[in-house]
Amino acid sequence: MDVGLNIAASGMLAEQVQEDQIANDLANASTPGYKASSSVQQSFDALLLQNSATGQSIGSIDLGVELSKGKTNLAQGPLQTTGRSLDFAVSGSGFFAVRTAGGVQYTRNGQFSVNNQGLLIDQFGDNVLSQTGAPIKVGAQGTVPTTALGLFTVNNPSQLGNNNFSGTAAGGRATGQIYSGKLEGSGIDPIQTMVRMETALNAYTAGQQAIGTISRTMQESASSVAQVP
Repeated sequence: MDVGLNIAASGMLAEQVQEDQIANDLANASTPGYKASSSVQQSFDALLLQNSATGQSIGSIDLGVELSKGKTNLAQGPLQTTGRSLDFAVSGSGFFAVRTAGGVQYTRNGQFSVNNQGLLIDQFGDNVLSQTGAPIKVGAQGTVPTTALGLFTVNNPSQLGNNNFSGTAAGGRATGQIYSGKLEGSGIDPIQTMVRMETALNAYTAGQQAIGTISRTMQESASSVAQVP
């Protein structure tokens, strides 16, 4: 494959991944406790160019773009007052823990409710856990003291679906503070995210144009070779 085609194609693939992530961020612009995700672009190893006659090095050329492991921006989101007794927000470090079918997972989304067994659950019906890992009983008045909720320091959190994270909980209670009747807002700035989307789209379009230009050049070269007597 022509090196230029490879560079342009790898860049388009990288921008497509970025656009998917940005679209997901925009879809969660109003999701409580949501954290933005992104992937870091970096160059493939460079190809050393040499003079074919003398073997002398004349420089190098990058072989395109690859994506490294994605990262999540865990910056604190704004606290929003809801007045609901079973809404909870974390200010500072720490995650709530929920017991899912796939095991214990962690979240910053404190939009909880009560099930028919009187237990505190998240939006997907999973039990919210105390610091000891036990389910939390909702009081007769439909309230839960903030001290009843577990608040965990999570090492190497990795974003999963449903606004949850995997990771390993460290010992002891996290240093953040839990507020009742509030939710942590989404970490997405819609305007900045739209600018990122437009930038990624422009880069993708530039890759398309480059492939079209290279393709026409190759066709012209092939036609010229065919006309040599």
